[in-house]
Amino acid sequence: MAAEKTLGLSGNALKLLAALSMLIDHIGFMLLPELRVLRILGRLAFPIFAFMIAEGCRYTKNRTRYFLQLFLLGVGCQIVNYIAQKDTLLCILITFSVSILLIYLLQTVKRVCFSPRPAWQKIGMVLLFAAAVAAVWGLNRIFRIDYGFIGCMTPVIAGAFMNREREGVPEWLLRLDRRSVHVLMLGLALLLMALFRSRIQFWALFALIPLFAYSGRRGRWRMKYFFYIFYPAHLAALYGVSLFLG
Repeated sequence: MAAEKTLGLSGNALKLLAALSMLIDHIGFMLLPELRVLRILGRLAFPIFAFMIAEGCRYTKNRTRYFLQLFLLGVGCQIVNYIAQKDTLLCILITFSVSILLIYLLQTVKRVCFSPRPAWQKIGMVLLFAAAVAAVWGLNRIFRIDYGFIGCMTPVIAGAFMNREREGVPEWLLRLDRRSVHVLMLGLALLLMALFRSRIQFWALFALIPLFAYSGRRGRWRMKYFFYIFYPAHLAALYGVSLFLG
């Protein structure tokens, strides 16, 4: 799909905005819980990162490495967090790791369903995806996962009409493969989260504004590993400050 815009915010700019929002949110959570405005400003982070996860699954050249980098970092952060705070809440990196696996499976479902394979194989793949979604729901009933079931599904919903491959894809689905549609699908997921999980998530809908301005371009600099480093580094720094302040 050709880029719909050549001007606007790059992927790097959006991720920096999300990182700043996340930092503000965690300052509010860990240091200044009485300042609710910090948690409100922090609602921009999750939607932007969720959208970028969906985009990453579409464009990555190495799907295994893309998943493992995020998942292993999440496991590492989880271990450190449990040792430091005995917190069993599975972090957002685990949430997004689950999302990536579901998106990969959805991509496979599309490839099979839009191929000349037998109908029973197509039905089987659809049922497999439904079973995987049900398993994720069950997983969230057993473990405490950041943002819950709808959080795991948000990147999946945002990327529902993204097509990693175009061969055999029907014209109607290709027409829906537009950035504006993907952002609106993200908005639907955020609305469901606000209605069924937490009212503060209504503020997350404001993240749609910068996402509509997304140019579809990565940006001038390769900042991929900056964001992998920033997440654990800012949490460690804030935890250190909280210990210092007592």
